[in-house]
Amino acid sequence: MTLSSIQHQDKLQDYYADLHIHIGRATNGQAVKITGSRNLTFANIAKEAVERKGIDLIGIIDCHSPSVQTDILSCLYSGEMNEVVGGGIEYRGTTILLGCEIEFNEPDKGAAHLLTYFPNLDVMQQFSAWMIHHMTNINLSTQRIYVPARVLQEEVVQRGGIMIPAHVFTPHKGMYGNVTDTMEDVLDLNLISGIELGLSADSTMAGTLSELDDFTFLSNSDAHSLGKIGREYNKISLATPSFEELCKALAREDGRRVSANYGLNPRLGKYHRTYCSGRHVIMDDHVATKNGQICPNCGGAKVVQGVLERIQSIADRNEPYIPDHRPPYHYQIPLEFIPGLGKAKMTSLLQAFGTEMNILHQANEQEIAEVVGLEMARYIVMARNGELNLVSGGGGTYGKVIRT
Repeated sequence: MTLSSIQHQDKLQDYYADLHIHIGRATNGQAVKITGSRNLTFANIAKEAVERKGIDLIGIIDCHSPSVQTDILSCLYSGEMNEVVGGGIEYRGTTILLGCEIEFNEPDKGAAHLLTYFPNLDVMQQFSAWMIHHMTNINLSTQRIYVPARVLQEEVVQRGGIMIPAHVFTPHKGMYGNVTDTMEDVLDLNLISGIELGLSADSTMAGTLSELDDFTFLSNSDAHSLGKIGREYNKISLATPSFEELCKALAREDGRRVSANYGLNPRLGKYHRTYCSGRHVIMDDHVATKNGQICPNCGGAKVVQGVLERIQSIADRNEPYIPDHRPPYHYQIPLEFIPGLGKAKMTSLLQAFGTEMNILHQANEQEIAEVVGLEMARYIVMARNGELNLVSGGGGTYGKVIRT
């Protein structure tokens, strides 16, 4: 290790990061993510991250939309936000990364979502100007682009951006879940900066695919409302929260790294198990079926293959392999999943501890009990430690926490 590397490492700090947050509406009322909340605006996301969530680095992935870009410019011109040296936009100590989620369709295979991030608004605007010639509606989120996936990759990288396949295992627009058994058949692996696992998978499950061994894993919220921000997130060691530092962390350079993933237990994910929509049941006895096949029990064709079964069907290992660079994956149940933790108690906790990250990581059981009582404190600590009893989700329905 060089002296320079040691000096870099001495200055590193841990930051919490959620890099997949949607915008529901622009300030002018323009719809961006149709299924997103109306109050999910650029400015409101920043405030939520700072005031309630306690997240240091957020990726807003609808910044390609011209109406969103107008909102960003307004925040910059007002002085409320500032551009960061190294890439990103700063708001009260939290850095916003400008991203874009794009859908591509592989002929005779299926469609999948890709996340892209760029260092500043100028580059994002240039990328939007290119996409408008290959996309039907540049104003909306996650629109299909009509160029080959590898051409899209090259455009992103040539502009100084990075690309991360989104929620790769989900049957709804995941790379493995809906397009291919091997990602290298579709994408240039050398032009991928990381892998987003999605809510229904964890790093142990992904460890059965050797193709993913070299990649840094991310766990992000894919938030469609303010409350969902931070339901999955990462702890990242950086010198400062910025685009350039994130790029180094994903590449594991100069000591920068993703040091922990915090995600739902995959059983809580809404696509974890194979689901028969005809009978409205999880198919626990089903091993591996593709979407659209006949249910062996009722004869119906409305079968949605679960992430667990999909990974089992394409895995090239019987046991997961966890490389030395892989960070620990912590099962973290979001506070909103805890039965009995309503708005009043949540408000009291936030008044006492400031942010959700402080509740989840800093406050001890006794301190929490002084605010919301012994029983609720016990549940919060059990959630923190991944010890609560769960019922698996599937077919678009989230799993549940069972209160004992």
